[in-house]
Amino acid sequence: MADFQDYKQTVKYETFSYLPALTADQTRQQIQYIVSQGWNPAIEHVEPARSHKYYWFMWKLPMFGEQSVDRILSEIEACHREYPNHHVRLIGYDNYTQSQGTSFVVYRA
Repeated sequence: MADFQDYKQTVKYETFSYLPALTADQTRQQIQYIVSQGWNPAIEHVEPARSHKYYWFMWKLPMFGEQSVDRILSEIEACHREYPNHHVRLIGYDNYTQSQGTSFVVYRA
């Protein structure tokens, strides 16, 4: 029985949940992809206990037409500074399909 391990349930969130945490450079590349697709970035946050039961709170309005990766990163960091105990995720909204093109958690609490 020593070979068996306890099952540890870990919460999985969206696109990159099953991979190791993204590095700063990988996060920048994902934001660049969102911008290159013409998607509108939006930032959301929520307390960890509520992350699966309720809608996430929007941080400001979506950044319609934003082309600057640095500006998007600075808004993500501002949200994280304001809510350090919250999960923070980035969403890329696709105007053409009227849906989310991608979303992933940038900061986990």
